[in-house]
Amino acid sequence: MGRGGSHFSSEELVKVLSHYDIGVIDQVRPLSGGNRRAPKMVFISEQGKFLLKRRPKGKDDLYRVSLAHSVQKHLAGKGFPVTSLVATRDEDSTILQLNNHIYELFRFVAGFRHDGSVEATFDVGRQLAEFHRDLSDFSQELEPLGVGFHDSSKVRRYLRTVSINGGSSAGGGSDARAGAGGAEQQVAKGLLTIYNESSIRVNRLGFDGWPRQVVHGDWHPGNMLFSEGKLVAVLDFDSIRVAPGVTDLANGMLQFSIIGGGSDAAAWPDHFDEERLAEFLKGYREVGSVGGREVEALVDLMIEAMIAEAVLPVAATGCFGHHGGGDFLRMIERKARWLEENRVRVTASLGG
Repeated sequence: MGRGGSHFSSEELVKVLSHYDIGVIDQVRPLSGGNRRAPKMVFISEQGKFLLKRRPKGKDDLYRVSLAHSVQKHLAGKGFPVTSLVATRDEDSTILQLNNHIYELFRFVAGFRHDGSVEATFDVGRQLAEFHRDLSDFSQELEPLGVGFHDSSKVRRYLRTVSINGGSSAGGGSDARAGAGGAEQQVAKGLLTIYNESSIRVNRLGFDGWPRQVVHGDWHPGNMLFSEGKLVAVLDFDSIRVAPGVTDLANGMLQFSIIGGGSDAAAWPDHFDEERLAEFLKGYREVGSVGGREVEALVDLMIEAMIAEAVLPVAATGCFGHHGGGDFLRMIERKARWLEENRVRVTASLGG
């Protein structure tokens, strides 16, 4: 496919790489994973191993990319484990704009995905606190970056329209699709009620008055590389925004404690891994502090984050990855209700 597709063309690669001074290239291979609309290539040259990425449309706002690079450079200066950006030869910029696309070149970091161990979960919680501490003095003037998952009118709008835009399954006649859409709408209504109740509880705890700073916005296992149980690289800065740090903490606790069950979302259990949930917070507290009201808000923020992450792609496409939208949202509703029903006990176990 040519430029703008999900792969690099040979002509495109030659033009892009001509802007970098990385020496003679010995090996080239595509890298799968992540956003399928953002093609990636791995290169081995006489100067090392590199990863080239083309930003997909919708993720190529120049200001946001520039901000992400500024944050990465700031973190690198503090010794935080981020991938090193490579500047172009001609303009000495880490952002290459060419033919209406934005390209980024990184030094490749070897590592493994999160292994589910409590040791790695503790470390990634601790590293999130390091991330927040290292960015506490980030001083670049910030433009509005949009709201996060908490108390979001966008999330509510998607929950109200999900049955219109996202059928729960493909195939079947119009009656079957209408029935599926009606069932999905009932699930969405239930999720909207849960989402609203959690938002109200968090706001009553004083969310609007909590200190704000640059947060990662997407602290989950797919954006991390590990080696020997330790975090060696954070890979994705596309969701950076300004918000209370507890939003990152709650999302991280969600992402590292949620339990899946393979390709069938209906088979996923309701409960979470409470040991990993506690270890993530324990790791965070080794470096950072969490106020009592923030601890009280964590479970509700987890509920909000989970619903927001699920409904946006389902409303837009009718599915979540390879999962049918209806089945996935029903699973999310079960998990949200488990968190609701166990809020008091889980919060007490976290020290709230």
